[in-house]
Amino acid sequence: MRNEYDYQYIDPDYTYTDPQTGILRNLAGITDREALIFAETAATTKRAGELKTRPICIKDSSSLFAIHHHLFQDIYDWAGKQRAVEISKGGKQFFPRSHFANAQRHIDTLIAEYRPIDKNDKEKLARKLAEILDTVNFLHPFREGNGRTQREFLRLLAREKGWTLSLNPPDNIEIYERHMAGTINDDVEALARLICERLSK
Repeated sequence: MRNEYDYQYIDPDYTYTDPQTGILRNLAGITDREALIFAETAATTKRAGELKTRPICIKDSSSLFAIHHHLFQDIYDWAGKQRAVEISKGGKQFFPRSHFANAQRHIDTLIAEYRPIDKNDKEKLARKLAEILDTVNFLHPFREGNGRTQREFLRLLAREKGWTLSLNPPDNIEIYERHMAGTINDDVEALARLICERLSK
């Protein structure tokens, strides 16, 4: 039975994975899945910490690629690069690669709409951030690390308005499940409620 959180990849040429182990090829040459998860988590946590003190300025959708590169530069040689395969989750396909430019233009429009919103209008900010998150998630521009990149992207946008946003608190399963459900089901209203709850001064 297919899990709603399971990913499927159309990658007959094994662009990213070792055909024998199914493990993502990585800069450290790790061939064990659990060891790679540990190394990836350690490296990206360290790099995310750096963005707390030296944040990337969000210009437009291209900043997604800058964030992904920063987070994953120690693990994958394709960090910050657009995925070369099609991805689906629970049978639902993410945005096709052939139309990426259209999706990025739409994200740029949403960011432009976000910028003039009053910094004290928490509900409007949360709603627009939810629209951005929903669209960025549908784009799913990377082979791995989309969720972490999305959350950092939103955190930095919220920071521009003087807010702190945490969509990935340690050991909080409820927040994780609500975030996952909102993105999987394209439920902008649910995402807006969650973001509004998680915004703080």
